[in-house]
Amino acid sequence: MSRQCPLAKMIQFLSAAAILFLMTMPVLALDADGFETIFGGKNLEGWHVSAESGHSATSGKKSGGKWVVKDGAIEGSQDFPGNGGIILSNKEYGNFEVRLEMKNDFGPDSGLFLRSTEDGRCYQAMIDYHANGNLMGIYGEGLGGNPHLRNFSFLETVDKIKVDNAPVPLPVKPEEWKAFWNPDEWNEIGARIVGNPPTVTTFIRGKKFMEYTDTEKRLADVGRIGLQVHGGGDFTKQFVRYRNVRVKMLDSTLKK
Repeated sequence: MSRQCPLAKMIQFLSAAAILFLMTMPVLALDADGFETIFGGKNLEGWHVSAESGHSATSGKKSGGKWVVKDGAIEGSQDFPGNGGIILSNKEYGNFEVRLEMKNDFGPDSGLFLRSTEDGRCYQAMIDYHANGNLMGIYGEGLGGNPHLRNFSFLETVDKIKVDNAPVPLPVKPEEWKAFWNPDEWNEIGARIVGNPPTVTTFIRGKKFMEYTDTEKRLADVGRIGLQVHGGGDFTKQFVRYRNVRVKMLDSTLKK
């Protein structure tokens, strides 16, 4: 009858434990372009609502709007008239590109937050999806409004825009906008932030809409990804909707 030495037993035990650990670790699934899905359409796991921004002032910063998962998308609205808020990723990111699809009602003011703090200070890729608003301009949320850049504005309806002066010319002519942007379907938007002071670049349906390199360091090197429902007015019955939220980590030397 053979006996197994104590050392061999220990090695066998450790090997089994290591296999079990690897089997229970979450698998980082990257798509062909190197993006990781951070909202899968089933629940808000990995995200939390913050009532610390000024958009939640109506509630005394006790609630941060209404955020639910509906039909595979994050759906946001004011939880009562005038009270909005933000939903933030639990994880913080440094240099990254984020892509997502939106299908918002034309009316609510929203935004895609980059390197956001818990109280909503961030570089915002604008989703001011309303008359006189803008998509994918760049705004310093909680940073004294600096920067504030846009190359177009909506007119009274979603199918009409006018050109605004900006460092990056509007890549779509106003007469082409109706064919380019379809409010009845999901449209992909995205943003990239690299370095500190950062270079921020925004995209709509794969076209670059804005790029800005800041002149000073205004925020930490890392922060959360966020989505906003603006405070003010009554937007309890109009909604913002986002799905397929994906993130790709970038090298710090990548600027373009």
